[in-house]
Amino acid sequence: MDAVFKALADPTRRALLDGLNRRNGQTLRELCTELDMTRQAVTKHLAILEDAGLVVTFRKGREKLHHLNAAPVNDIADRWISRYDQGRARALAGLKQALEGNAMGDTSFVYVTYIKTTPEKLYRALTEPEFIRRYFDGAGPESDFQVGSKVLWKIESGGQTHDWGQRVLEAEPGKRLVYTWHTYEPEMEQYFPHLTHEEFAALKDEQVSKVSFDIEPSGEGAKLTVVHDGFAPGAEMLKGISQGWPEILSNLKTVLETGERAAFTL
Repeated sequence: MDAVFKALADPTRRALLDGLNRRNGQTLRELCTELDMTRQAVTKHLAILEDAGLVVTFRKGREKLHHLNAAPVNDIADRWISRYDQGRARALAGLKQALEGNAMGDTSFVYVTYIKTTPEKLYRALTEPEFIRRYFDGAGPESDFQVGSKVLWKIESGGQTHDWGQRVLEAEPGKRLVYTWHTYEPEMEQYFPHLTHEEFAALKDEQVSKVSFDIEPSGEGAKLTVVHDGFAPGAEMLKGISQGWPEILSNLKTVLETGERAAFTL
């Protein structure tokens, strides 16, 4: 956490994070346009943010894209903010965004976290139904997680299992898992009382996305990189999973590192 606080202490680095929060996946050239400093200086600031885990990079063709990673900040919140207070803080943050009209123009979500476990056990936690239910509060995805298999879903503990068209695209035990994601389905409408029936039905037309989990050994544990992409700009599902995945992955980390059932607060 010392590296995180050091990185956040500088106003230029906070400005870089603000820029990535507004639009994720930017090149160095794009990030430089918003700052009155040399390319070399911006590169040094980005290196400090990467060392702290606040920024992660991916190659897309010849370009190197920078993504904001919320995991270190989420770890700080887990340490000093109780689960009960996290729910209230998230609600207030959501209200602030709504009042300020902060629209999301991204097309992907990226999250990198480090867990004190083995890559094999982490993969099991992502694929074994009994394990999944421990951090999804008895619900979550169900599948044998073989390539081509269906990924079924429960939205509440003990509830009905639904087939929303999700399929496993890649499955390499201990290393990588990829599957398609669902759109907004009729069974979910009860959880969106602020939307009219017509407004909710229109969300069904959003394009299908996919989520990938990449696992690497890291020191005494494992590095987990989650990339959820394939969204159109401003997609409602992207806004939803950007709030949901940090909570779920934090719960996953708790279960693997402590053996305790996580307190699910979505």
